[in-house]
Amino acid sequence: MADELGHVRQMWHLLEPLHAVFYYAPEVSEEASALGYATDERWPGYFAWRASPLGAADADRVAAVFHSFSPAMVGAHIPAGWSVAAPEAVLAARTRAVGRAYRTLFGARVEGADLAEAASLARRAAEAADVTGRPLAAANAALPWPEEPHLVLWQAATVLREHRGDGHVAALVAAGLDPVESLVSFAAVGAAPPAVFASRGWSTAEWEAARSRLAARGLVDGDGVATEDGRALRAEVERRTDEAAAGPWAALGTEERERLVELLGPLWLEAVGSGLLPSETSLGIGKV
Repeated sequence: MADELGHVRQMWHLLEPLHAVFYYAPEVSEEASALGYATDERWPGYFAWRASPLGAADADRVAAVFHSFSPAMVGAHIPAGWSVAAPEAVLAARTRAVGRAYRTLFGARVEGADLAEAASLARRAAEAADVTGRPLAAANAALPWPEEPHLVLWQAATVLREHRGDGHVAALVAAGLDPVESLVSFAAVGAAPPAVFASRGWSTAEWEAARSRLAARGLVDGDGVATEDGRALRAEVERRTDEAAAGPWAALGTEERERLVELLGPLWLEAVGSGLLPSETSLGIGKV
């Protein structure tokens, strides 16, 4: 079981940069600007790109499914973003942006047999994902599949990462952690410095109030560092997240999973080595 969950975690580590590089690529910023979104910061485009599969969702729904963002921050961009461009237009531009960004990032690999094979395997896993009760995964899984392999790869990576993310939110809720407590408890185990989580829009007062609630439960000490119980709770959350993310990978045999790891390696290196991704993120990859 441990080996299986280790593979689930490995696939997340490999696929997450292939999905996330989208939000930092200059080609994506250009497409956002063409739609009419401000691009002096990434959030107006981010909320539109990521929420567009949900349709013209209101702020309450987006805050609920995104989970970690302050409702006030979500409300600054949703639903106002849909008056800039309708979700259908955002989705069409998202596909164009992925195509442009991947061609810049991966060059000749885009037309290669290895990327096409990786896209096929990743798509099989994504199509096997049970999206019941997983709103972001379900919304992305309902989109039509593109034809070009590099676009298929990004869409598969997106379905799989949102499937994992939806399962992670369920694990946090089961652990009795509200959105801001989820971040405070994650910072407390060293997933990232608290300053990294400031991007989620919570005020200092909200952060400190959440820390106090966790301290009252015996999950953090007076300095905001996780106690033994706090570390155990977060470890349980991560274990449940891995278990909930395992289903799609059962669609591939052991050799196919190993082959996908082999195929994704060079693409992962290109994404991580591009300099586009931040050195630290709120996901805690490699630290939890």
